[in-house]
Amino acid sequence: MPEPNRKAPSTHTTALLFVFAAAFLWSTGGLFIKWTTISGLELSCYRSFFAMITVAIFTRHEGFGLNRLMAATSVLYAVLLILFVLATKETTAANAIFLQYTSSVYVLILEPVIYKEKFRARDLITVAVCLGGMALFFVGQLRPQDVTGNIFALASGFCFALYFLLLRHPRAREVNRASSVIYGNMLAVILTAPWGLAAVASLTLHDTLSVVYLGVVQLGIAYTLFTFGMARGVRSLDAGIICYIEPVLNPVWVFLVLGERPSGWALLGGAIIIAAVVGHMLLDTRGKGKQQRWKPHRASRQRRCQP
Repeated sequence: MPEPNRKAPSTHTTALLFVFAAAFLWSTGGLFIKWTTISGLELSCYRSFFAMITVAIFTRHEGFGLNRLMAATSVLYAVLLILFVLATKETTAANAIFLQYTSSVYVLILEPVIYKEKFRARDLITVAVCLGGMALFFVGQLRPQDVTGNIFALASGFCFALYFLLLRHPRAREVNRASSVIYGNMLAVILTAPWGLAAVASLTLHDTLSVVYLGVVQLGIAYTLFTFGMARGVRSLDAGIICYIEPVLNPVWVFLVLGERPSGWALLGGAIIIAAVVGHMLLDTRGKGKQQRWKPHRASRQRRCQP
Protein backbone atom coordinates (compact mmCIF):
# COMPACT_ATOMS: atom_id res chain seq x y z
CA MET A 1 0.00 0.00 0.00
CA PRO A 2 2.66 2.65 0.78
CA GLU A 3 4.34 2.16 -2.61
CA PRO A 4 1.39 3.38 -4.73
CA ASN A 5 1.02 6.39 -2.43
CA ARG A 6 4.59 7.40 -3.17
CA LYS A 7 4.17 6.94 -6.91
CA ALA A 8 0.91 8.87 -7.26
CA PRO A 9 2.34 12.29 -6.34
CA SER A 10 5.36 11.60 -8.53
CA THR A 11 3.15 10.76 -11.52
CA HIS A 12 1.05 13.87 -10.99
CA THR A 13 4.16 16.04 -10.73
CA THR A 14 5.51 14.57 -13.94
CA ALA A 15 2.22 15.31 -15.70
CA LEU A 16 2.31 18.93 -14.47
CA LEU A 17 5.89 19.24 -15.70
CA PHE A 18 4.77 18.10 -19.17
CA VAL A 19 2.20 20.92 -19.26
CA PHE A 20 4.73 23.41 -17.87
CA ALA A 21 7.29 22.40 -20.51
CA ALA A 22 4.67 22.84 -23.25
CA ALA A 23 3.76 26.32 -22.03
CA PHE A 24 7.44 27.23 -21.74
CA LEU A 25 8.08 26.19 -25.35
CA TRP A 26 4.96 28.04 -26.55
CA SER A 27 6.29 31.19 -24.85
CA THR A 28 9.33 31.23 -27.15
CA GLY A 29 7.17 31.70 -30.25
CA GLY A 30 7.19 35.49 -30.14
CA LEU A 31 10.97 35.64 -30.00
CA PHE A 32 11.63 33.36 -32.97
CA ILE A 33 8.84 34.91 -35.06
CA LYS A 34 10.33 38.34 -34.46
CA TRP A 35 13.88 37.06 -35.00
CA THR A 36 13.28 35.97 -38.59
CA THR A 37 13.65 38.30 -41.57
CA ILE A 38 10.95 36.65 -43.69
CA SER A 39 7.33 37.82 -43.83
CA GLY A 40 4.54 36.47 -41.68
CA LEU A 41 2.93 34.52 -44.52
CA GLU A 42 6.25 32.98 -45.58
CA LEU A 43 7.02 32.00 -41.98
CA SER A 44 3.53 30.54 -41.48
CA CYS A 45 4.05 28.21 -44.44
CA TYR A 46 7.33 26.73 -43.16
CA ARG A 47 6.29 26.68 -39.49
CA SER A 48 3.07 24.79 -40.18
CA PHE A 49 4.83 22.39 -42.56
CA PHE A 50 7.26 21.21 -39.88
CA ALA A 51 4.57 21.23 -37.17
CA MET A 52 2.27 19.06 -39.30
CA ILE A 53 5.00 16.45 -39.81
CA THR A 54 6.02 16.46 -36.14
CA VAL A 55 2.51 15.99 -34.73
CA ALA A 56 1.74 13.33 -37.36
CA ILE A 57 4.85 11.36 -36.32
CA PHE A 58 3.98 11.48 -32.63
CA THR A 59 0.28 10.60 -33.07
CA ARG A 60 0.85 8.17 -35.98
CA HIS A 61 -2.37 6.83 -37.50
CA GLU A 62 -4.49 8.01 -34.54
CA GLY A 63 -4.30 11.65 -35.62
CA PHE A 64 -5.73 11.25 -39.12
CA GLY A 65 -9.42 10.72 -38.38
CA LEU A 66 -11.74 13.40 -39.75
CA ASN A 67 -15.41 14.33 -39.60
CA ARG A 68 -17.27 17.55 -40.45
CA LEU A 69 -16.74 19.02 -37.00
CA MET A 70 -13.02 18.35 -37.08
CA ALA A 71 -12.84 19.83 -40.57
CA ALA A 72 -14.32 23.05 -39.18
CA THR A 73 -11.91 23.08 -36.22
CA SER A 74 -9.03 22.51 -38.65
CA VAL A 75 -10.01 25.62 -40.60
CA LEU A 76 -10.19 27.68 -37.40
CA TYR A 77 -6.83 26.33 -36.24
CA ALA A 78 -5.17 27.22 -39.55
CA VAL A 79 -6.57 30.76 -39.49
CA LEU A 80 -5.61 31.42 -35.86
CA LEU A 81 -2.04 30.22 -36.52
CA ILE A 82 -1.61 32.54 -39.50
CA LEU A 83 -3.25 35.51 -37.74
CA PHE A 84 -1.02 35.13 -34.68
CA VAL A 85 2.15 35.13 -36.77
CA LEU A 86 0.95 38.20 -38.70
CA ALA A 87 0.06 39.94 -35.43
CA THR A 88 3.48 39.22 -33.90
CA LYS A 89 5.19 40.55 -37.02
CA GLU A 90 3.14 43.76 -37.04
CA THR A 91 2.84 44.76 -33.38
CA THR A 92 4.82 43.98 -30.23
CA ALA A 93 5.06 40.39 -29.01
CA ALA A 94 3.32 41.43 -25.78
CA ASN A 95 0.34 42.89 -27.63
CA ALA A 96 0.02 39.83 -29.88
CA ILE A 97 0.08 37.22 -27.11
CA PHE A 98 -2.00 39.15 -24.55
CA LEU A 99 -4.72 39.92 -27.09
CA GLN A 100 -4.78 36.33 -28.34
CA TYR A 101 -5.44 35.25 -24.75
CA THR A 102 -8.66 37.27 -24.80
CA SER A 103 -10.09 34.06 -26.27
CA SER A 104 -11.39 33.30 -22.76
CA VAL A 105 -13.59 36.41 -22.99
CA TYR A 106 -15.18 35.21 -26.23
CA VAL A 107 -15.70 31.75 -24.69
CA LEU A 108 -17.62 33.30 -21.77
CA ILE A 109 -19.83 35.22 -24.22
CA LEU A 110 -20.41 32.43 -26.76
CA GLU A 111 -20.68 29.41 -24.44
CA PRO A 112 -24.22 30.29 -23.25
CA VAL A 113 -25.28 30.85 -26.86
CA ILE A 114 -23.83 27.62 -28.29
CA TYR A 115 -24.26 25.22 -25.36
CA LYS A 116 -27.17 26.95 -23.56
CA GLU A 117 -25.15 27.33 -20.38
CA LYS A 118 -26.11 29.93 -17.80
CA PHE A 119 -24.42 33.33 -18.09
CA ARG A 120 -23.60 34.30 -14.51
CA ALA A 121 -22.92 37.65 -12.87
CA ARG A 122 -19.22 36.87 -12.46
CA ASP A 123 -19.04 36.04 -16.18
CA LEU A 124 -20.35 39.51 -16.99
CA ILE A 125 -17.88 41.13 -14.57
CA THR A 126 -14.97 39.16 -16.06
CA VAL A 127 -15.96 40.14 -19.60
CA ALA A 128 -16.30 43.81 -18.63
CA VAL A 129 -12.91 43.86 -16.88
CA CYS A 130 -11.21 42.12 -19.81
CA LEU A 131 -12.77 44.52 -22.31
CA GLY A 132 -11.32 47.35 -20.24
CA GLY A 133 -7.92 45.67 -20.35
CA MET A 134 -8.21 45.15 -24.11
CA ALA A 135 -8.99 48.84 -24.62
CA LEU A 136 -5.66 49.80 -23.00
CA PHE A 137 -3.79 48.21 -25.90
CA PHE A 138 -5.13 50.96 -28.14
CA VAL A 139 -4.15 53.82 -25.77
CA GLY A 140 -1.08 56.00 -26.24
CA GLN A 141 1.12 56.56 -29.27
CA LEU A 142 0.53 53.73 -31.72
CA ARG A 143 2.10 53.09 -35.09
CA PRO A 144 -0.30 52.12 -37.91
CA GLN A 145 1.15 48.59 -37.87
CA ASP A 146 0.45 48.35 -34.13
CA VAL A 147 -3.24 48.88 -34.78
CA THR A 148 -3.18 46.32 -37.61
CA GLY A 149 -1.29 43.82 -35.48
CA ASN A 150 -3.65 44.31 -32.54
CA ILE A 151 -6.65 43.62 -34.79
CA PHE A 152 -4.96 40.46 -36.13
CA ALA A 153 -4.32 39.33 -32.53
CA LEU A 154 -7.93 39.95 -31.49
CA ALA A 155 -9.14 37.99 -34.53
CA SER A 156 -6.74 35.17 -33.65
CA GLY A 157 -8.17 35.09 -30.12
CA PHE A 158 -11.71 34.94 -31.50
CA CYS A 159 -10.79 31.99 -33.74
CA PHE A 160 -9.08 30.33 -30.77
CA ALA A 161 -12.32 30.66 -28.76
CA LEU A 162 -14.41 29.10 -31.55
CA TYR A 163 -11.81 26.33 -31.91
CA PHE A 164 -11.98 25.57 -28.17
CA LEU A 165 -15.79 25.58 -28.15
CA LEU A 166 -16.02 23.19 -31.11
CA LEU A 167 -13.61 20.79 -29.39
CA ARG A 168 -16.14 20.58 -26.54
CA HIS A 169 -18.79 19.22 -28.91
CA PRO A 170 -19.63 15.50 -28.40
CA ARG A 171 -18.74 14.73 -32.03
CA ALA A 172 -15.20 15.92 -31.36
CA ARG A 173 -14.67 12.73 -29.35
CA GLU A 174 -15.32 10.55 -32.37
CA VAL A 175 -11.77 11.15 -33.65
CA ASN A 176 -8.43 12.05 -32.12
CA ARG A 177 -8.36 15.79 -31.50
CA ALA A 178 -4.81 15.88 -32.82
CA SER A 179 -6.35 15.57 -36.29
CA SER A 180 -7.43 19.22 -36.10
CA VAL A 181 -3.82 20.21 -35.45
CA ILE A 182 -2.47 18.08 -38.30
CA TYR A 183 -5.08 19.14 -40.86
CA GLY A 184 -5.07 22.72 -39.57
CA ASN A 185 -1.35 23.01 -40.17
CA MET A 186 -1.77 21.31 -43.54
CA LEU A 187 -4.38 23.88 -44.54
CA ALA A 188 -2.13 26.70 -43.31
CA VAL A 189 0.64 25.37 -45.57
CA ILE A 190 -1.72 25.27 -48.55
CA LEU A 191 -3.02 28.80 -47.92
CA THR A 192 0.44 30.31 -47.56
CA ALA A 193 2.26 28.11 -50.11
CA PRO A 194 2.53 30.85 -52.79
CA TRP A 195 4.49 33.06 -50.39
CA GLY A 196 6.49 30.19 -48.89
CA LEU A 197 7.60 28.75 -52.24
CA ALA A 198 8.57 32.18 -53.54
CA ALA A 199 10.89 32.74 -50.56
CA VAL A 200 12.70 29.38 -50.56
CA ALA A 201 15.66 30.64 -52.60
CA SER A 202 16.24 33.64 -50.32
CA LEU A 203 16.12 31.80 -46.97
CA THR A 204 19.15 32.39 -44.76
CA LEU A 205 20.55 29.75 -42.41
CA HIS A 206 19.24 31.71 -39.42
CA ASP A 207 15.73 31.89 -40.88
CA THR A 208 15.80 28.20 -41.76
CA LEU A 209 16.83 27.13 -38.26
CA SER A 210 14.25 29.47 -36.74
CA VAL A 211 11.30 28.09 -38.74
CA VAL A 212 12.41 24.50 -38.08
CA TYR A 213 12.48 25.28 -34.36
CA LEU A 214 9.07 26.99 -34.50
CA GLY A 215 7.46 24.06 -36.32
CA VAL A 216 9.16 21.07 -34.69
CA VAL A 217 9.70 22.29 -31.13
CA GLN A 218 7.55 25.35 -30.40
CA LEU A 219 4.40 23.87 -32.01
CA GLY A 220 4.89 20.13 -32.58
CA ILE A 221 6.75 18.92 -29.49
CA ALA A 222 4.98 21.45 -27.24
CA TYR A 223 1.57 20.16 -28.36
CA THR A 224 2.68 16.56 -27.76
CA LEU A 225 3.95 17.37 -24.25
CA PHE A 226 0.68 19.13 -23.42
CA THR A 227 -1.43 16.15 -24.52
CA PHE A 228 0.82 13.78 -22.54
CA GLY A 229 0.25 15.87 -19.43
CA MET A 230 -3.52 16.09 -19.89
CA ALA A 231 -3.74 12.34 -20.59
CA ARG A 232 -2.04 11.70 -17.24
CA GLY A 233 -4.75 13.44 -15.27
CA VAL A 234 -3.85 17.13 -15.07
CA ARG A 235 -6.98 19.13 -14.20
CA SER A 236 -8.21 21.69 -16.72
CA LEU A 237 -7.85 24.41 -14.05
CA ASP A 238 -4.22 23.48 -13.33
CA ALA A 239 -3.41 23.34 -17.04
CA GLY A 240 -5.15 26.65 -17.68
CA ILE A 241 -3.24 28.45 -14.94
CA ILE A 242 0.12 26.89 -15.89
CA CYS A 243 -0.39 27.90 -19.52
CA TYR A 244 -0.57 31.54 -18.48
CA ILE A 245 3.21 31.48 -18.18
CA GLU A 246 3.13 31.75 -22.00
CA PRO A 247 1.84 35.34 -22.19
CA VAL A 248 4.01 36.27 -19.20
CA LEU A 249 7.28 34.91 -20.60
CA ASN A 250 6.66 35.60 -24.30
CA PRO A 251 7.46 39.36 -24.16
CA VAL A 252 10.26 38.71 -21.64
CA TRP A 253 12.26 36.62 -24.13
CA VAL A 254 11.73 39.22 -26.87
CA PHE A 255 12.88 42.02 -24.55
CA LEU A 256 15.98 40.12 -23.33
CA VAL A 257 17.15 39.10 -26.82
CA LEU A 258 15.82 41.80 -29.15
CA GLY A 259 15.24 44.68 -26.74
CA GLU A 260 11.60 45.20 -27.72
CA ARG A 261 9.75 47.14 -25.01
CA PRO A 262 5.96 46.93 -24.82
CA SER A 263 4.15 50.08 -23.74
CA GLY A 264 3.15 50.58 -20.13
CA TRP A 265 -0.51 50.61 -21.18
CA ALA A 266 -0.11 47.25 -22.90
CA LEU A 267 1.54 45.70 -19.83
CA LEU A 268 -1.23 47.04 -17.61
CA GLY A 269 -3.90 45.76 -19.99
CA GLY A 270 -2.25 42.33 -20.16
CA ALA A 271 -2.01 42.11 -16.37
CA ILE A 272 -5.71 43.01 -16.02
CA ILE A 273 -6.75 40.37 -18.56
CA ILE A 274 -4.65 37.61 -16.97
CA ALA A 275 -5.78 38.47 -13.43
CA ALA A 276 -9.46 38.58 -14.47
CA VAL A 277 -9.36 35.26 -16.35
CA VAL A 278 -7.35 33.36 -13.72
CA GLY A 279 -9.55 34.78 -10.97
CA HIS A 280 -12.66 33.65 -12.86
CA MET A 281 -11.20 30.17 -13.32
CA LEU A 282 -10.48 29.85 -9.59
CA LEU A 283 -13.94 31.08 -8.57
CA ASP A 284 -15.59 28.80 -11.12
CA THR A 285 -13.74 25.73 -9.82
CA ARG A 286 -14.50 26.68 -6.22
CA GLY A 287 -18.19 27.01 -7.06
CA LYS A 288 -18.27 23.60 -8.77
CA GLY A 289 -16.51 22.05 -5.76
CA LYS A 290 -19.19 23.39 -3.41
CA GLN A 291 -21.94 22.03 -5.66
CA GLN A 292 -20.36 18.58 -5.70
CA ARG A 293 -20.04 18.56 -1.89
CA TRP A 294 -23.64 19.76 -1.50
CA LYS A 295 -25.19 17.06 -3.71
CA PRO A 296 -24.18 14.03 -1.54
CA HIS A 297 -25.19 15.97 1.58
CA ARG A 298 -28.61 16.78 0.12
CA ALA A 299 -29.09 13.18 -1.03
CA SER A 300 -28.32 11.83 2.44
CA ARG A 301 -30.84 14.24 3.99
CA GLN A 302 -33.50 13.08 1.53
CA ARG A 303 -32.82 9.43 2.41
CA ARG A 304 -33.16 10.19 6.13
CA CYS A 305 -36.49 11.94 5.50
CA GLN A 306 -37.94 8.95 3.65
CA PRO A 307 -40.44 6.88 5.68
